[in-house]
Amino acid sequence: MMAASQLRRDKKSTAAHLKADLKRTDNSSALRQLQELLDSVLNPERGSDPESLEWCKWLLAGGDGFEDFCRTVRSYDNATLCGLVWTANFVAYRCRTCGISPCMSLCAECFNNGDHTGHDFNMFRSQAGGACDCGDGNVMRESGFCRRHRLKTGENVPSVPRDLLLMSEMVLPRFIITIIQYLRDGYTEPESAADRDLQKVLQQLESHISLLEELTKMGGAMRTVLTKILTNQQTFKELSMGQEENVYAKRSYEKYLSALKSSGLVSVEEKGAGGAGAGAADTAAGAGALSLLGATAAASLEDSIKEEDQDGLQGVGQRKRVKLSSTTKDPSIMDTLKHKCFLEELLFWTIKYEFPQKMVTFLLNMLPDQDYKITFTKTFVQHYAFIMKTLMKSHESDTMSNRIVHISVQLFSNEELARHVTEECQLLDIMVTVLLYMMESCLIKSELQDEENNRHVVVNCGEALLKNNTYWPLVSDFINILSHQSVAKRFLEDHSLLLLWMSFVSFFQGMNLNKRELNEHVEFESQTYYAAFAAELEACAQPMWGLLTHCKVKDTQEYTKTLVRYCLETLQMWFDAIGFVDEPAPNQLTFHLPLHRYYAMFLSKGVKCQGLDLDSLLPDQEMLMKIMVHPLQIQASLSEIHSNMWVRNGLQIKGQAMTYVQSHFCNSMIDPDIYLLQVCASRLDPDYFISSVFERFKVVDLLTMASQHQNAVLDSEQERPMLEGALTFLVILCSLRIHLGMSDDEILRAEMVSQLCMNDRTHSSLLDLIPENPNPKSGVVPGSCSFEEMLSAVADFKAPVFEPGGSMQQGMYTPKAEVWEKEFDPIMVILRTVYRRDVQSAMDRYGAFLKQSGVHTGNPWPPYKERTPLHPCYRGLARLLHCKTLHIVIFTLLYKIWMDHQNMSEHVLCMVLYLIELGMDNQVQEDKLEEEPCIEEHCHDSWFPGTSLLSNLHHVINFVRVRVPETAPEVERKRERERDRETPASTSADSSSFGQSSRRLTGNWRENLREAQVFSLVAERRRKFQEIINRSNHEASQAVRPKSSSSRCLPPGSPPQLVTEILEIRESMLSLLVKLHQKLSAKQNSLSLSWLAEVDPGRHEHGDGITAIERILAKAASRSRHSKRCLQEICGKVCPPIPPKMTSPGDKSMNKEERRQRARERQQKLLAEFASRQKSFMETAMDVESPEADAVMDVGSAEPLDSEILYDCVICGQSGPSTEDRPTGLVVLLQASSVLGHRCRSDTPKRLPTTDEEHIYPEDTCGATHDVRLTLMQRYFKDSSCLQSVSIGWDGGVYVQTCGHTLHIDCHKSYMESLRNDQVLQGFSVDKGEFTCPLCRQFANSVLPCRPGRGTETGAWHTASNKSMSTLVKEVEDLQEQLGIFPAETNLSKEMESVIKDIKNTTQKKYMDYGKNPGSPDNDFLFMYSVARTNLELELVHRGGNLCSGGASAAAKRSCLNQLFHVLAMHMRLYSIDSAYNPWTRLTQSTHSRETEYCDEEHPEVPMLFRDVPSLLIIFILTMPQPLRKEHFTCVVKVLYSLQYTQALAALSIRISREERQAWCNIGAAKKNMPNSDKSWESLLGHVISELTKAKNVYDTSSEETSVLNSSVWSPQSVEFTLQQFCLPFLRLSCLLQHHLYGDSLPGCPMEEEFSLLIGCLGLVGSVKSSVPMSSAAYLEWNSNAYDLIAQWCSEVIALLDTPTQQSASLLVQDPQWTAPRLLQLPDNYNTIFQYYHRKSCSSCGKTPKDPALCLVCGAFVCLKGHCCKQQGVCECVLHSQHCGAATGIFLLINASVIIIIRGHRFCLWGSVYLDAHGEEDRDLRRGKPLYLCEERYRVLEQQWVSHTFDHINKRWGPHYNGL
Repeated sequence: MMAASQLRRDKKSTAAHLKADLKRTDNSSALRQLQELLDSVLNPERGSDPESLEWCKWLLAGGDGFEDFCRTVRSYDNATLCGLVWTANFVAYRCRTCGISPCMSLCAECFNNGDHTGHDFNMFRSQAGGACDCGDGNVMRESGFCRRHRLKTGENVPSVPRDLLLMSEMVLPRFIITIIQYLRDGYTEPESAADRDLQKVLQQLESHISLLEELTKMGGAMRTVLTKILTNQQTFKELSMGQEENVYAKRSYEKYLSALKSSGLVSVEEKGAGGAGAGAADTAAGAGALSLLGATAAASLEDSIKEEDQDGLQGVGQRKRVKLSSTTKDPSIMDTLKHKCFLEELLFWTIKYEFPQKMVTFLLNMLPDQDYKITFTKTFVQHYAFIMKTLMKSHESDTMSNRIVHISVQLFSNEELARHVTEECQLLDIMVTVLLYMMESCLIKSELQDEENNRHVVVNCGEALLKNNTYWPLVSDFINILSHQSVAKRFLEDHSLLLLWMSFVSFFQGMNLNKRELNEHVEFESQTYYAAFAAELEACAQPMWGLLTHCKVKDTQEYTKTLVRYCLETLQMWFDAIGFVDEPAPNQLTFHLPLHRYYAMFLSKGVKCQGLDLDSLLPDQEMLMKIMVHPLQIQASLSEIHSNMWVRNGLQIKGQAMTYVQSHFCNSMIDPDIYLLQVCASRLDPDYFISSVFERFKVVDLLTMASQHQNAVLDSEQERPMLEGALTFLVILCSLRIHLGMSDDEILRAEMVSQLCMNDRTHSSLLDLIPENPNPKSGVVPGSCSFEEMLSAVADFKAPVFEPGGSMQQGMYTPKAEVWEKEFDPIMVILRTVYRRDVQSAMDRYGAFLKQSGVHTGNPWPPYKERTPLHPCYRGLARLLHCKTLHIVIFTLLYKIWMDHQNMSEHVLCMVLYLIELGMDNQVQEDKLEEEPCIEEHCHDSWFPGTSLLSNLHHVINFVRVRVPETAPEVERKRERERDRETPASTSADSSSFGQSSRRLTGNWRENLREAQVFSLVAERRRKFQEIINRSNHEASQAVRPKSSSSRCLPPGSPPQLVTEILEIRESMLSLLVKLHQKLSAKQNSLSLSWLAEVDPGRHEHGDGITAIERILAKAASRSRHSKRCLQEICGKVCPPIPPKMTSPGDKSMNKEERRQRARERQQKLLAEFASRQKSFMETAMDVESPEADAVMDVGSAEPLDSEILYDCVICGQSGPSTEDRPTGLVVLLQASSVLGHRCRSDTPKRLPTTDEEHIYPEDTCGATHDVRLTLMQRYFKDSSCLQSVSIGWDGGVYVQTCGHTLHIDCHKSYMESLRNDQVLQGFSVDKGEFTCPLCRQFANSVLPCRPGRGTETGAWHTASNKSMSTLVKEVEDLQEQLGIFPAETNLSKEMESVIKDIKNTTQKKYMDYGKNPGSPDNDFLFMYSVARTNLELELVHRGGNLCSGGASAAAKRSCLNQLFHVLAMHMRLYSIDSAYNPWTRLTQSTHSRETEYCDEEHPEVPMLFRDVPSLLIIFILTMPQPLRKEHFTCVVKVLYSLQYTQALAALSIRISREERQAWCNIGAAKKNMPNSDKSWESLLGHVISELTKAKNVYDTSSEETSVLNSSVWSPQSVEFTLQQFCLPFLRLSCLLQHHLYGDSLPGCPMEEEFSLLIGCLGLVGSVKSSVPMSSAAYLEWNSNAYDLIAQWCSEVIALLDTPTQQSASLLVQDPQWTAPRLLQLPDNYNTIFQYYHRKSCSSCGKTPKDPALCLVCGAFVCLKGHCCKQQGVCECVLHSQHCGAATGIFLLINASVIIIIRGHRFCLWGSVYLDAHGEEDRDLRRGKPLYLCEERYRVLEQQWVSHTFDHINKRWGPHYNGL
């Protein structure tokens, strides 16, 4: 009862009461009361109602309000760490300068409050979540702490009063057990239930866990209490079981126990299943493994093993896979879990529920508490195996992985903690065991080598575990802890662990095996190679790099020795398991040899950094021969893949070959492989090695002196690329020094140079392309100083370029000249290219450089580069270059090239020469041992006497025996000779051959010797192999004889039989080189004796093959006297070479050269012709991309000839006039535009707001002002009159532009039809009438008909008339009276109507209807003349806002105003102006009759002084009959100028102060009677003032403000200037209109003379001629009395002012001047925008948008793609673009830093205006480097917006379907 009554009482008083009771010393009753209360409140069966949470809050606060309680507790916060936890997608920072651990991260607040100027930092979006490390000295340096965490706040915080947290200590344990019971009760195994059920449980608990989260945020004091409760074992015992009588608690406890059962790595059922075998606890495997691992496990076994688990170890072995788990060190890892405190069980359920975000955050929020951190880390390690087991089963493994790493990275980045748990909880053992366990689940039998009997197992790359990268959290933790030295040392010292690790690595050895498809194309291309490469990099290579970083000094020698020993043992086991003897299986390829690579990298490190002797780490020769096989197989297969021999395996095999050499993989894959081959080559017999290489590359058969041969394994088109591959590989092998003695800096430099030579690179792509040790803690971190220093040493920075043509260049680095000269290394480039075209690109760039610097003009050959000297350990590598086998190959190839045999190429020669040169530069000290004269053994010694290349160069070879097919020319020749009985005396023993088989010729031995021996590469190699094996006396391998080469036997029905022939050669390598020189230079005696005398090898650094040969001969001559003598002999004998062929190849090669030369000339000619055509096209075609071009293309005003204008149709190509029946049209693009409406008055553009205080006010824009003006007029005046007094189209006006090309309208229709039927459409919608100009491909959407007749009004229309002003005024009036003639229905008129329809459809309805009754003729009329106005105004804007620049301008090229005017005029003639209201009479005559009726109307006409003068001009011109005579045009302009001038005076009079007004009035009155007073502004101004003063309120309303504004007195000059400025816009428009209608030229002038120039152009000069600069009033010409007219205009205003509409006086003060349209001014640093906007909430929906965007025109903040702000299915950006820019929008995407353009129904990515310090964009902020505004780019963007050229310049448009 007690509890119930308490519940009724008020919570606050209960809580206070209880707290007071509990404070007493004897508090047992209070405790009981509290328990009862809690039983009732926290009854789990009630579900999680908010009520119980309320109670908890009140109880915790002990009677105070919860908020106050929080504040109080916070004041005792003693935490020195920030520890802010964030989830995925949070924006955080990482500073490498301040970080100790590579995983260090800071929240934005701590980052901005710390000082990181000049540091290497970046902003990043968190993938998995994280926590702020500010204040944690273990993870980052103190200098980087922010201001708040730099102070050790903990010291000056008062200690916490005991009673403050008293209630918390009582209530929280009950609260936590409630949560745990919920979790227990709600859990069901995922197999049986859908994931939804778990989600439901979590949702119910959400508020509970949120409360815990709130508590953790209260700071250190509360965390301490929570830690105590969570880690207290006693409390856990008491509460966990539940009380006896509580059924619910009991049930949940049982559920918990059953869940625990399956928590071991080996589940109970599996143990049962393995019972039979497991009963005998010491089955061989188990006992062996355990004893092998020795006593290490014994200590940890005692407390953890229970009887029933004793035999569980072998259980796993019984599974169908492979038994490995029996080798686990510590069976407790496999065991079920036991929990001792709340924290352990909470973590357990967190894992079971697959890491719900809230729980993770709560557990992490507690980390700043040190005690908690240690306990939690241990708990985490204890559950580690269970975590991974859960992960493997999870459906949402990605999310779960992220959350696991979110936790683990916080724990393991801390070295102190990592070491602690490694020692106490065997973290390393657990990790390795779990990794093994994980991979065990997906092992399959390897099929490498011996498919049937293979005992090796590998991972199956198709399994989800590997495909989805499920193992990465584990591997990432492992790499993380290995980065700590203390932990890595433990790992390296623990031999049993190393053994386990090696067996783990061997799972990946030989995975993803490729078998070459020989018959048909593979049906299904598997993509497993992604998984395989990722697995090797992440699971094998990265831990290897981690370990290598700790093996850098002498003290760590032992580690390297141990590891190398284990590598070799494991490799030996692997060779045995796959059944490898000596030959790799044909047509198999695996790129994955992690064991080889471990071995190679530790060898390299040991020799380079630890001073170990290489030989002490190497195995015997036989093992080396085995080790070299597979890496060599990969190199040969790369060549095969590039020779298209694997083409039937699909594209994926190319993908593998590329990935293998790609920058992120190369230093863990190809580099160690090549290094390993270099080591093998330096230790094995060179002849054996070389012959192995040629055999692996399958080109042995090609290496014969015979002109024809048969190749058993290659097609003939594959021979050349394979031979090139083999030679290139040998060159790389002999010249690459990455692991053979280069320092780290040299390596970095070489890598950088090779990447820059291929292409200019941006800074970030260079960082990405330079291979670095994948472990971030390795020495050279990209972005470190050495990188920047090196970059500035080898490269120049090219600043970002902006071509108006649209393509945005980024900041690039390009190699310095001296780099091209001295450091360009084609071999390194070949090694590092992913695509073959990059090698070509590097060579082209090199050639271009040589051409530019004048060194060499032809096609250069790859330059030869001197190498760094070899490390002493690897000296043996040079023996490769000095072995007879290689020399025979070189000799043969030189001969074949000289003889033009098939399948030779320039590249082959180039590589052969490279090898010769390498050999000359790397001499070997002669070993005397080699020279044993044992003919039987060394049958090929007869070729060359020694092994030194220098001495073999000049050795002459006379006869060679070859095996050739019967049909070969050699046989024919022999038959001829036999007929003539001319048998050659074949006495030379120096002859031999590359035969087809090793068959010895029978018969007398001496005779054979005399004739020649046959030498076979293959036989030679086998013999060496046997020799080595005998030498190493391996009994076992003695039995295994090498397979005979029977595989080479020819199949039946084969090509012709082989016969043996003897060829006469009589050449040496030197003589062949000289002959090749002649052949290449096409001169008989290209090398004279004098050349040898002045030889200098240094001169020939760059050039082609001729230079290369000269360089080699020069080196030979200078290094060996004998060679020099031979050369002199050869050159002395200069005679045409007579090779044993019927035709002399000399002439043939000459013909060939000449033919080549001619072909080249023809090609040049064609190219030149093509270029000139292209140029002329570019000049005629109107090119948007060059605004400064001089050609003014104004169709219609091009040449004022009397003949009709002829148009070219770009579709049918015919030329002719435009006729009524077959009209021609201009290709035009119509688009709605609001550019004019966004103009402002002030010169400085508006700033983008980046704080809450700043705002943008749209009221002062041109569009808004005009709207207000029109609305005001419509309130007081007659609607139809209003609609003729202003222009619309400032917002949403239609702009018409053309590319200048014309076409027949009927041709255009058929063109559109064909587009409609063409399915492949890109970027534009034919249904909306869109197309691209057939000639220049510019975007367009309509055709504007050209009217027949002359282009411009010429002849009589132009002559200046001498009629008086009044005559002209009368004529104009008569012209206006003429009625509109309806044109006859012709094709032309139809087209004109359809264009009008197009124009109306271009803009939205709201931009057309301004009248009171939409759709009325008045409205239509207004819209039509406004189109003309919009186009005139825009052209003015494009010309820079004035006409000073004269005629030529890009705008003029795009303008089609002439044609547009005629179309509009024809349309507007349909409306006649009612003569009663015709403004013309009111402009020219003073009439007094209509005064009276004028006032009667309710809505009078708009007074003349309120009307917009340019609008009147356009109305007059458009409504008069076309073509209009120029004299009439000038007359209209003159009349309107008077009106404009009077308006200027009236506006001015309002702006000056009352005293000044009085003064001017008097001056004016005085001047009024002087002659010509109507041409002086003083008298006119005085008149206006006196007239307007009659109405009392004109000057009253605004006098107060104006007088304040203009305190300065107006001087006559300033008045004159103001009046001119007021009239300028009108004069500019008139002048432009005249230019388009009559083709008058527009001369340029300086700014200050613009006014008088325009007056002159328009013919307003009048009668007054004077040299003095005249005042603006002098040009006025009045038709009737000026004063009367002015008085009449003023009276219209005065008449109004008697009515209560005095507000309209403000209409007098109009200012026609606007500055050029500008986009918003952006801040310099992008971070300013990002920090303010990326968290800003959207104004319409109140949420923080996922993709926020900013309109750069008006600053509006919108949601991109946000469904929250959709209206009628249209997303907010599209809506805004319609509203703000009439369907053109420019948006900056905050989270991506890029700009998108929306144009109508299409959009495109424009690029970014923010670049980093290296001038490159950072799209999507992936790199997170600081970005700065690039002014030039922003100007380009603004210019494209103003000039409406987005459609032409940006090429990649796509439809947005209203979804942006």
